[in-house]
Amino acid sequence: MNQDQQLFSPFTVGATTLPNRLVMAPMTRSRATNPEHVATDSVVEYYVQRASAGLIITEGSQVSEQGVGYINTPGIYSQEQVAAWKKVTDAVHAAGGRIFIQLWHVGRVSHPFFHNGELPVAPSAIKPEGAKAFTGKGMEEVPTPRALELSEIPGVVDQFRQAARNAKAAGFDGAEIHGANGYLLDQFLQDGSNQRTDEYGGSLENRSRFVLEVVQAVVDELGADRVGIRFSPQGSASIQDSDPVATFSYVTEQLNKFNLAYLHVIEALPGHPMAQPTRPAVAAKLHEIFNGAFILNGGYTQETAEEALANNEADLIAFGVPFIANPDLVERFEQGTALNTPDPSTFYVPGDKGYIDYPSLEKARQAAQDIEQD
Repeated sequence: MNQDQQLFSPFTVGATTLPNRLVMAPMTRSRATNPEHVATDSVVEYYVQRASAGLIITEGSQVSEQGVGYINTPGIYSQEQVAAWKKVTDAVHAAGGRIFIQLWHVGRVSHPFFHNGELPVAPSAIKPEGAKAFTGKGMEEVPTPRALELSEIPGVVDQFRQAARNAKAAGFDGAEIHGANGYLLDQFLQDGSNQRTDEYGGSLENRSRFVLEVVQAVVDELGADRVGIRFSPQGSASIQDSDPVATFSYVTEQLNKFNLAYLHVIEALPGHPMAQPTRPAVAAKLHEIFNGAFILNGGYTQETAEEALANNEADLIAFGVPFIANPDLVERFEQGTALNTPDPSTFYVPGDKGYIDYPSLEKARQAAQDIEQD
């Protein structure tokens, strides 16, 4: 197979066969503009428009009210939310697509606004420097969180277990566990945010314990071949580890015991705004260790994605912003046509503008024909 055909070749991820290797990355869009935190009809349309992706991974969906950290994000902990997501999965499947839900608990990256005045929770009472929460009052500084009591941790694991059960009822093909971007699982893993002295802190084994218990709970409900996990081992401004290569290599080795469908790693390409040039690259090491499908994400273009696949750096490539502006990204890549320009001012605001109104090639051509006929 030629290099330029790699992106469009089929690939099997666990129990799911994909028609191509383009993954729609999970992206918060803040369109669940209702008190119930349910997906709306516009959310259904948004995902259906992008059903040609090899795999859609939904925006992060909180596993409980405790897991909320942003306004207008959908959950997967109530029956109303399950029913709303069922409309999404039914429509995506009818359009020939495949869709996983991302299970999310933000941990300390939250605000008392979401918790009846109570502090958000974390492995340790350490404030994420510079972090802000998007609340109903705008961007507000994240406070120092409350450390979870040892007795509370099994209950948080059960939140993920119930969310996985709900995801199955909602018709998802599988679930991605959000272990990246400085949220709760990441907070337990990285020693910059976890200073516990019990069995969930200190050693690599202890700091990985919560993550592995969550994975076990989700696997119990969905089966390992329908479960993936996402990591961002280079950290960010608000979270980091003293030895990310050792930390994430260890937890990845432990994940191999489950035979998960995939590991999704965020490591931005050099020159990308999210790149961390002062921190060690980790993705290649994790790809070497992990025994399932490997997804890379981090500012890829069609060209750099093809290079990564040809060089065996990954099995699949996840695209974020390009899928926001191009519902038919797969077709545009296949045909070599220009991409729509994204409008960042509409990424996280209510309404359909910048959400479901980006033109597909078909709609653009029809509009051009209409103009000619006029």
